[in-house]
Amino acid sequence: MAASKDGNVAASVGFGGETKIWRFRKVDENAAVGTGAWEDGGKVAAGMGGDKSKDGAGVGEIWAVALSADGRHLAASAYDGKVRVWDLGAEGMPCVREYETKGSFGMSVDISSDGRLVASGHENGSVYMFNNDSGRMVHSLPGTVILFPHPYYSSANSTKGLIRAVRAVTFSPATKLLAAAGDARTIALYDVASGEQVANLSGHAAWIMSVDWSSSGEYLLSGFVLCIADTTLMSLLTLPRSFDGKAKVWAVETHNCVATHGESDKTLWSVKWLPKMGRTELFAVGGANRSISFYREASGG
Repeated sequence: MAASKDGNVAASVGFGGETKIWRFRKVDENAAVGTGAWEDGGKVAAGMGGDKSKDGAGVGEIWAVALSADGRHLAASAYDGKVRVWDLGAEGMPCVREYETKGSFGMSVDISSDGRLVASGHENGSVYMFNNDSGRMVHSLPGTVILFPHPYYSSANSTKGLIRAVRAVTFSPATKLLAAAGDARTIALYDVASGEQVANLSGHAAWIMSVDWSSSGEYLLSGFVLCIADTTLMSLLTLPRSFDGKAKVWAVETHNCVATHGESDKTLWSVKWLPKMGRTELFAVGGANRSISFYREASGG
């Protein structure tokens, strides 16, 4: 599920691949913020030239979705590796861009605040960036890798990296940097203009499931969990036999972790900075423990 920054548009995707749009309608324009109701805005059309026999799904069911800040454009990645963009402000909410990748499962997607750029992360470790104005791929970025020797894991072959799935991609508020993270247990930072990797934030002991920028772009928030069901990793690494659900806060300028919050022994599915109110900046984390926890600024509490 995704929501626009202005809080007026949301998108949800089901396991069947159908994607629905929701629009917030105020009961009274003069009423307090948040007073109103969500209305069904319909399903997005199938992809460009896609098989429309599946209502709203198109070719390759959708997995991840993201909305531009104003809710005008929706981006989605799918099982077939394709990345699509819809114009939600146009009649019929048509698909206006469809990008080809190498066919690897699209596990994550993000769209820049102005809707001009789209980034996607894939199961094979690939990260792509597209320009919606030109309709072209602008960067094919190096995938995230586990580098050996690793601070938490050992391997008989310590000279090679292992490309892993990318479960989260997100643009910084000013669209100057792109963060990508996943099963490699690191967060890669890329310069959006050049495509160059400018930093690698290391210190996680588990898969990174979710990443989010603070409103100023000063901090990155990440949530992670160790899953021992990956037989490929188990054959290469010495894995701890436990689950480790934690949230980390990173100072982007120094590339250092400034806070770690232990949530539970279960997966953290999502971490999110909340809209800044005054001088206070909060973030929320939620996961398999069926609860949502709130923290105050980078130091937590």
